[in-house]
Amino acid sequence: MRRWLHQLPNLISSLRILLVAPIALCLTDHRLVATLCLFGVAAFSDAADGFLARRFGWQTELGGALDPIADKLMLATVFVVLAVQRHVPVWLSVAVIARDVVVVLGAISYRTWIGPVTASPSVISKLNTLCQIMLILAVISELQFAWPPAWAVLALGAMVLALAVLSGIDYVLVYGRRAAVNAA
Repeated sequence: MRRWLHQLPNLISSLRILLVAPIALCLTDHRLVATLCLFGVAAFSDAADGFLARRFGWQTELGGALDPIADKLMLATVFVVLAVQRHVPVWLSVAVIARDVVVVLGAISYRTWIGPVTASPSVISKLNTLCQIMLILAVISELQFAWPPAWAVLALGAMVLALAVLSGIDYVLVYGRRAAVNAA
């Protein structure tokens, strides 16, 4: 197989990063159908790059950094815009972003004082990301099409809050244990 194909997941992650600005601009301009389309492509690309990397063994150190950066940048940007526009509560956006800040600062600290960080998102972390994506799609869809019903969006918001807290605690505990073992 051609050598360049090994970089395909990295290219997809990079393209997801490039989609952040157009998504934010469309959302800011209230072009909701375009926002849904672009965000949907970005969400699909998140699944695609991970699948390709795992399925064909195309994981790289660069990809291990690009994928979570793309996810955090995309989700944080959209949560901030939605909060500024008062479509999601500010406290929910703060909780989502605070969780990511804790994870990133923890990874930097671990890398600095302990050693290399192996990117291995837990099931709860993956579920957290999925629910954030679903909430964003639901909020924008509700604004544009009056669907799904408000109670479904509220339930998704509650799930996002619970999973953000739980996955944040999970990361702290997992990497805290790893640091303790490596320090011993």
